[in-house]
Amino acid sequence: MIQLHTPKASRNQETGRLSFIPSVSLPGTGLRGRGGDTSRTAGTARRTLLVASAALLSAALTGPAALAAPTPRTSPTVAPPARMSTVGGARLGQPGTQVELAGGAPVLPKELTGRSWIVADAESGDVLAAHNAHWQLPPASTLKMLFADTVLPKLPKTRTHKVAPADLAGMGDGSSQVGVKENETYSVHDLWLGVFLRSGNDAVHVLSAMNGGVAQTVKDMNAHAQDLQALDTHVVSPDGYDAPGQVSSAYDLTLFARSGLQKKDFREYCSTVRAQFPGETKKDKKGKATRGSFEIQNTDRLLSGDAGLPVYPGIAGVKNGYTTHAGNTFTGVAERGGRVLLVTVMNPQNTERDEVYKETSRLFDWGFQAAGKVRPVGELAAPRGAGPAGGEPGATAPAGKGGAAQAASTGGGGSTGMGIALGIAAGALAVLAAAAFLVNRRWPLPDLMRRRSRP
Repeated sequence: MIQLHTPKASRNQETGRLSFIPSVSLPGTGLRGRGGDTSRTAGTARRTLLVASAALLSAALTGPAALAAPTPRTSPTVAPPARMSTVGGARLGQPGTQVELAGGAPVLPKELTGRSWIVADAESGDVLAAHNAHWQLPPASTLKMLFADTVLPKLPKTRTHKVAPADLAGMGDGSSQVGVKENETYSVHDLWLGVFLRSGNDAVHVLSAMNGGVAQTVKDMNAHAQDLQALDTHVVSPDGYDAPGQVSSAYDLTLFARSGLQKKDFREYCSTVRAQFPGETKKDKKGKATRGSFEIQNTDRLLSGDAGLPVYPGIAGVKNGYTTHAGNTFTGVAERGGRVLLVTVMNPQNTERDEVYKETSRLFDWGFQAAGKVRPVGELAAPRGAGPAGGEPGATAPAGKGGAAQAASTGGGGSTGMGIALGIAAGALAVLAAAAFLVNRRWPLPDLMRRRSRP
């Protein structure tokens, strides 16, 4: 079985969370660690308000729909199942194409052969259009987005590790590799370059070893997927290599990208076109040891370009992949005119060269033209825990005047002083949350693009 993938990369800097997405490293999950965003100052309080406002909006839009995903299958079905997860909205659980054009909205491109795809506004979370969004399919190396989002915050970029033979054990035949060598020492930064730029399964396995082993990393990834409400996903191998029962969906892959892009390191890595990777230590005739490096280039064709396929304007990541069972998969993020879109395409049936990138480009073009002219058919769900009392999906939170009135009536009847105080506090919280959301919704993507353009 052949596995080829690709991503992007860059300098591993401190993380920074995108302001329009609530925290996904929840207290007690064990996913927050060194190298992550651990500030508990006013910024944390502000993000807490954003979490509350996002949860209220999500609950209002989705309602108490049934959100349980079907049990993962060993292999994908020929056609999408009639019943799929309804996380993000009932229409996203329906097979086929879901779009609601309004006046002046362009029609969808005709040349779309992906078994599953989705177009979403990264800031608002609105799903503009989708096709079999929750179909559980093999994800290939796009699953590395979840791997990075789970493990990257736990390992400081300057930490080094000498590779033991056991670290590289268990990789599948034909795995894509960046060239990690036994008994050589690498920094965490080096290894993430290998993961994002060359989709190196060898780098994934070494980072997994640093995280407590492959089994622990798989456990962490599955737990994090649940936190993100990525309920279509079941992880068996952290590198995305084909394995029985390992599935994800276009919807879930988009959630992983949106969560990962909160982190500055993730954004940097997934936007890098080329970088230097440490080579093997060699000794000359006099016994002097030297260690050089070699260039690695991102194989995301929308980011680096290819013959007959130019770099997509405004592209800034995220991750692609290929295995014999998954076919080609890709999740991309791009910005145009201040609007940021996420597009995921899984397994195009047209086997022409670079087809997954061509279909992604068409969907980006359509999305930028259609934004503001289509009615959303769903939304990207907020993480569990972002809602009230533990964040059960679909739970309804008190909001606005109704919420204040409900809070005021919970103290034993009548307009008690405590009830009035609770009502005022709830109303003030809603106002502050709305204000914070409006002030902080800007994505720092333009600056990212300027850094990419430097020689």
